[in-house]
Amino acid sequence: MRRRSIPVRLLLATALLVGSAAAAQAQDKGTVNPKPLPPLANPNDPDLAARELFARRYLPAALPPRPIGFYAHGCLAGGEALPITGQTWQVMRLSRNRFYAYPAMVDLIQRLSAKAHRDAGWPGILVGDMSQPRGGPMLTGHASHQVGLDADIWLTPMPNRQLSRNEREEMSATMMVRPDRLDIDPKVWTPSHWKVIRAAAQEPAVERIFVNAAIKKALCREARGDRTWLGKVRPMYGHDYHFHIRIGCPPGSPGCESQPEPPAGEGCAPADLAYWFSDAVLHPKPPKEPPKPKKPLTLADLPTECRAVLAAPDQRPD
Repeated sequence: MRRRSIPVRLLLATALLVGSAAAAQAQDKGTVNPKPLPPLANPNDPDLAARELFARRYLPAALPPRPIGFYAHGCLAGGEALPITGQTWQVMRLSRNRFYAYPAMVDLIQRLSAKAHRDAGWPGILVGDMSQPRGGPMLTGHASHQVGLDADIWLTPMPNRQLSRNEREEMSATMMVRPDRLDIDPKVWTPSHWKVIRAAAQEPAVERIFVNAAIKKALCREARGDRTWLGKVRPMYGHDYHFHIRIGCPPGSPGCESQPEPPAGEGCAPADLAYWFSDAVLHPKPPKEPPKPKKPLTLADLPTECRAVLAAPDQRPD
């Protein structure tokens, strides 16, 4: 298998490019009657974007569960679907078909939803994008979420009823950040918000949680008791409405590439947050020349095992 170490600076640059688009796309409405994508004229074209291939596989591969590659550069064998409704969770935007993950992530979402309900007073979680049935690059929204180890959790508490299919497609998450981008919006932020993020960060398998920098600031200010979990919570572009959970590569997963450990400490010092509240980040100047579109990943750019993932037969529904 070809493995590629992804520089941290490249990860941040990618996040900057896709962050605002992903945040907007997270609020895009879906449809209760999704139509299959049209067949590809030449699926064997070596220059074809891999996202076109993975988006057209509507069921997981009938292979043993395995994350392959890196979060923003890989695929998922043997993906498992999160049930779309549970006692303490509901899946949103079903038409995207992005509620699949490595089984450990599916288990974590169910466990976290119960713990947040019990310990944080959170009614239940609304689950946004996880991964496609076979992982891989997506047509819209994310650079990561490719190996089944990422999940987005809305910062909107679950209503105390089962949402209709139409509501799951059209309901919007709540913007948590003030218009000036310097802090959370006190009209919508509650103590339960930091407690539900803490519940996720305290899960041993969780390596990182991404939030808007204003949310990180609020967590640093409001967290009580044990604060060691704060180090896992990292500021990132495009996370105004949700927080992003990332777990590490499971034991015995050759070819799965984790990120380095996050820096030591809480990440709450002024120097840790200064970049995110700089004028260059809050009020970026438009480039003198429009940036050239980034070349999409092709199948040849991904780990070689991803070809077998795409070619494998579909899992049979239980």
